[in-house]
Amino acid sequence: MNMTTPDILVIEDDPIMREALADWLQAAGYGVRTVPDGSAGLAAVQFAPPRLVVTDIHMPGINGATVISELKQRCPEVAVIAISGLFDSGRGLGAEAALALGAARVLAKPFKRTELLSALAELLGRPAP
Repeated sequence: MNMTTPDILVIEDDPIMREALADWLQAAGYGVRTVPDGSAGLAAVQFAPPRLVVTDIHMPGINGATVISELKQRCPEVAVIAISGLFDSGRGLGAEAALALGAARVLAKPFKRTELLSALAELLGRPAP
């Protein structure tokens, strides 16, 4: 990966969604790393902080709320996009709570590729692909 390509870490427990997100981001020219859970995500950040993290909220083990809180303490400059299929369900962490924890943007699943890429472009200060 060259140094001009923003590095994005995707934390997503669903393997199909994780692969889709990686494909979308790589096709748009982003450097992408993926991990299957919050524990692996926090470990990855400790050794090589990315420019931006896309994290699912509802995951087994360390959930996305904990990931956001820990990440903002360790690397406050890293932008976070929180994603969840439950934001509008009334179950679990809501979108407002994710923003209060430090997420810069929230996207409710299912979201469109263009929604994700627009949020990334805005947060990373580069034109949308």
